[in-house]
Amino acid sequence: MTRREKILAYSAFAIVCTVWGTTYLAIRVAIETLPVFLFPALRFTTAGIILLTVCLMRGHPLPTRRSDWVNLFLIGILMVGAGNIAVVWAEHHISSGMAALLVATAPFWMAALETMRPAGERVNLRIVVGMLIGFGGVAILIAPEIQPDTFNRNFLLGVLALQAGSICWNIGSIRSKYHPPQTTPLMSAALQMLFGGVVVGLIGLARGEISEVHFTTRTLIAFLYLLIFGSIVAYGAYVYALSKLRTSTVSLHAYINPVVAVVLGWAILDESFGLRGILAMLVIFGGVALVQSARTKPLIVPEPAAAVEKV
Repeated sequence: MTRREKILAYSAFAIVCTVWGTTYLAIRVAIETLPVFLFPALRFTTAGIILLTVCLMRGHPLPTRRSDWVNLFLIGILMVGAGNIAVVWAEHHISSGMAALLVATAPFWMAALETMRPAGERVNLRIVVGMLIGFGGVAILIAPEIQPDTFNRNFLLGVLALQAGSICWNIGSIRSKYHPPQTTPLMSAALQMLFGGVVVGLIGLARGEISEVHFTTRTLIAFLYLLIFGSIVAYGAYVYALSKLRTSTVSLHAYINPVVAVVLGWAILDESFGLRGILAMLVIFGGVALVQSARTKPLIVPEPAAAVEKV
C-alpha cells in the first residue's frame, strides 16, 4: 500500500468512526414517519444509483465476472439488507444509544467468524475471555428489561435482532475483504447498496408499506442526512477502508460509534443513559480491547495432495 493509499484508507476509517455514530440518531428520527423496509430501501437504492452514476462518469469499470456480480448481490443483502434492517427495526424498541452500544459487539462476531475461514485467525484464551467480558457488559445493559416483573418482549427481540444483524454484517464484510470483485471499492459499494436496497424495497412493497411512507420536515432532514453522509460518504468510506486495512482495524469503529450515538441521543432526544449504561459500556469496551489486542496465529491449512504432487 502506497503512502497516499494509506492516508486515504485511514481518512476513510476516520469518517466511518465519526459519521456512523451519528446515524443511530438520524435513524431514530426517520422512523417517526417512515416504515421499516421502504425507508432503508429508498435510502440505499437512491444512494446506490447516485454513487453508481458518479463511478461510471469517472470511468470506474463494472465487474465482468459473473461470480463478482453474485458476490456483490450477496454482500448487499447481508450488509445493506439484514445489517441495516436489524438496526431500523430494533430502534423502534431500543434507544439509539443503546442500539449503538449493542452493535459494539461486532468485533466479537468478527473474531468468531474469522476462525471459520480456512486461513482465518485462531481463537486464543484472551479472545475467549474478552468475548465473555463483553457479553457480560451486554447482560448488565439489558438485565432490567428481562426481569420477570419487567419483562419486555420487544426489547429482547430488538437485542437479538441487533446481534443477528451484526453477524450478517460481519459475514458480508469478510466476503468483501477476502473475495473482492475486479472493480474499484467505490463501484463495489455502489452496487452493494443498489442490490441491497432493491431487495429490501421489494419486501417492503410486498408488505404494503407504500401507504406508510410519509415525510415531515424533521424526518426528511434525517433521511437526506442518512442518504448523503450515512450511505454515499460513510458506506463508500467503509468499503474503501476495508479493502486497504485489516478487518480487525476497521472494526475498531465499534469503540467510537456508540460514544457518539449515546452523547447525541442524550443531548438531542433526551434519552436516558445512567450509571448502569456507562458501566455496561466500559465492560463491553474492555472486552473489545482484549479481543483486538490478542496476538492471533493463522490456522494451518494442509496443502491439497494434488498440489503437493505438482511441486
